[in-house]
Amino acid sequence: MRKSSRIVLAGIVVSAFFLARPATAAAGTCDPDGHQGSGALYRICMPETWNGDLVLYAHGYVGFNGPVRIPEDQLVLPDGTSVPDLVNSLGFAFATTSYSTNGLAVLQGIDDLLDLVDIFRDTHGRARRVYLAGPSEGGIITALAVERHPEIFAGGLAACGPIGNFRTQINYDGDFRVIFDAFFPGVIPGDPIDVPPEVIDGFFDVVVPRIRQAIAQNPDAVRQLLNVTHAAIDPNDPASVEETILGLAWYAVFSANDAARKLGGQPFGNFFRFYMGSDDDLLLNRSVRRSFADFAALNEIQDHYQTTGRLVSPLVTIHTTGDPIIPYWHEQIYALKTLLGGSFLKRHINIRINRYGHCNFKAPELLAGFAIMLFMANQQSPLAVEAALPDAASRARFRSIVREYGAPP
Repeated sequence: MRKSSRIVLAGIVVSAFFLARPATAAAGTCDPDGHQGSGALYRICMPETWNGDLVLYAHGYVGFNGPVRIPEDQLVLPDGTSVPDLVNSLGFAFATTSYSTNGLAVLQGIDDLLDLVDIFRDTHGRARRVYLAGPSEGGIITALAVERHPEIFAGGLAACGPIGNFRTQINYDGDFRVIFDAFFPGVIPGDPIDVPPEVIDGFFDVVVPRIRQAIAQNPDAVRQLLNVTHAAIDPNDPASVEETILGLAWYAVFSANDAARKLGGQPFGNFFRFYMGSDDDLLLNRSVRRSFADFAALNEIQDHYQTTGRLVSPLVTIHTTGDPIIPYWHEQIYALKTLLGGSFLKRHINIRINRYGHCNFKAPELLAGFAIMLFMANQQSPLAVEAALPDAASRARFRSIVREYGAPP
């Protein structure tokens, strides 16, 4: 699994979102990339005929050690088609930002997107409505921005993001690492909460082959690892076991130091956790590395990274039930928050997709989510969005989702 494939993982949703371009649509025109005051890069693309609305795209997670730039692989489909062109083909203006940092970039992402709205106003005029969409890390950026800035964002589509409980997501990643180390000691060198630079630098060329060899030689340990961590796999696809383990290992290695630096302390804590699901839970719990989370990091998460579920503008969320990287239980937690906050069904709808994979959506599903969000925001008919789909089968799937979740087909 090469570096580029891991970075693209969070951008799979984009390829699905804008899979097909209407044959008669004209391509948009992108301005030269500009620089934001934060150091981020931005891009604005305008359609031939603008409907007055703007779609901002919040990109997914990019490894902390990569250059700060617009992630081009999240803006181009496998067949080479431009995502901004496809957004423009629906009549919307398109804009995106690199964020001013990689890795954990939630707060910087929100700030850079708000700044981009001002830049768009100054360069192209005030948009009638501004919508926000994003996958994975871009999903929590979308949810938080829509919650906190309804005066800016008329609606949002958050795909496969850690929107339920950010601290629990960090613990999920950390738990996977310490349980992996308990069953496969020494395979990933170093400390799970302070990752040595050589592990990061050599992850793809050295660590990944070691993980592959270890899990191939000890399937019983793999079984227990998955039982304890509850990491999703596809029972009908044996290859998904390796995909899940490598994906979670990558996040555990690349996010640990970066998150501690940006949160003001080490956020993972498991000192009082009792792990269950192995063949010998007492032995497992005696062998697992224990740590306390720093209070500064926990306070930072609570103050700035947790959603509330209180919505003024509509938010549509979409998630696969078999997501091994950001589990589906985030949607259940967020739905409870919106229920307690009075937004459930009125301003929040979750589209549940029964499938394995992180951000593993198909075009009709995401376009239906976008159309439902537009209908909730301004009663806009989904038919204009449906026109982007290329065949009867995909349009039928689109209409079935739209009907199921309460918007007229």
